[in-house]
Amino acid sequence: MVQPKVHELLNQQINKELYSAYLYLDISNYFKAAGLDGFANWYMVQAQEERDHAMLFYTYLQNENMTVTLEAIDKPDKVIKEHMDALKAGLEHEQYVTSLINDIYAAAYDDRDFRTMQFLDWFVKEQGEEETNANDLITKMELFGGDAKGLYMLNQELAARVYSAPSLVL
Repeated sequence: MVQPKVHELLNQQINKELYSAYLYLDISNYFKAAGLDGFANWYMVQAQEERDHAMLFYTYLQNENMTVTLEAIDKPDKVIKEHMDALKAGLEHEQYVTSLINDIYAAAYDDRDFRTMQFLDWFVKEQGEEETNANDLITKMELFGGDAKGLYMLNQELAARVYSAPSLVL
């Protein structure tokens, strides 16, 4: 059974995932205004993933007969003045989300809540992928972003990203 502390953390994670979607929509908006539609697309897909992550937490709580409490979603607070600021904000945020998932996992472990731990296993793996993707974007921008042709090619690569819903079964 989900204990009160784990329930609270899972519920808070819904809000954090929705905030992540807001942040990525904001970054997408920045790149759209900068004329980098591929980057805008990449972050739009990222926002869709984050909304789905929120819904996975939402559904898990409902399936466990736990109350879901929705809170206000904060406005994104990252200041983006140049392209690299956006990419670094994405990586920093993914590292923060990883810490949140780890905190929930630790609380579930302390409570011997194996069902929640099993649910969170997918998110632990996902966060590893999210951090790798964010790091890769920074590396590619460092390598190619200073050259107009390189930036164009990177933008084209990011434009090809398509959304695929998570395959986690609840």
